[in-house]
Amino acid sequence: MKRLKNLLFLLAALPMLASASAPTVALDKAPVNVADQESLQRGARLFVNYCLNCHSAGYMRYNRLQDIGLTEDQIKDNLLFAGEKPGELMKVGMTKADGKAWFGATPPDLSVVSRSRGADWLYTYLRGFYRDDSRATGWNNTVFDKVGMPHVMWSLQGEMAPVYKTEHGHEVIDRLELVKPGSVTLAEYDSMVGDLVNYMVWMGEPAQLQRKQLGLIVLAFLAVFFVVAYYLKKEFWKDIH
Repeated sequence: MKRLKNLLFLLAALPMLASASAPTVALDKAPVNVADQESLQRGARLFVNYCLNCHSAGYMRYNRLQDIGLTEDQIKDNLLFAGEKPGELMKVGMTKADGKAWFGATPPDLSVVSRSRGADWLYTYLRGFYRDDSRATGWNNTVFDKVGMPHVMWSLQGEMAPVYKTEHGHEVIDRLELVKPGSVTLAEYDSMVGDLVNYMVWMGEPAQLQRKQLGLIVLAFLAVFFVVAYYLKKEFWKDIH
């Protein structure tokens, strides 16, 4: 019985031990505002141009982008490049087998990645790529060590190199420094990544604004109904009390 208790205690403690030993990465706050349609439109353009080549968004249709202020003609002219139709799902031609062969793992579907990973994780991850010649792709990431994904937006950000510091007897990455500029400044790149993450947050739940608005309406109704119910109760029970 004592051995069983010790085994149960050990199993319960394993997740805590693992989390304590795992390196922690400080995540930057993502500038998310799903009510900003201009930001969402810029993010949708970046998503189609840079993400949709390898990653699919199999739960999102192109024509749903009309919810962020785009017309069907704008979607056709600016976001459809391979003969897709506005009513089709955002899928890619690359097979799972090809993805695994090229990158070591099948690129995941990004429909709800913002809900599984979190906006801050995505924002930090997309700004955390640095040159690493030991990797097959030539890139590594501060948030996702030994990542299989190459830095698809390196031409925008430029090439970053890690600056190390010693912590508890081990060398760890302190920060990244720009060693080869890209086509935009780092501030502009951060803003673009913010738009991209903002779009992915919206894509994870396109109806979230309506849900929140409906929630406020329901709360307001309940508040008014509470007052009515309170005075109605007083009227019914006035002869007893």
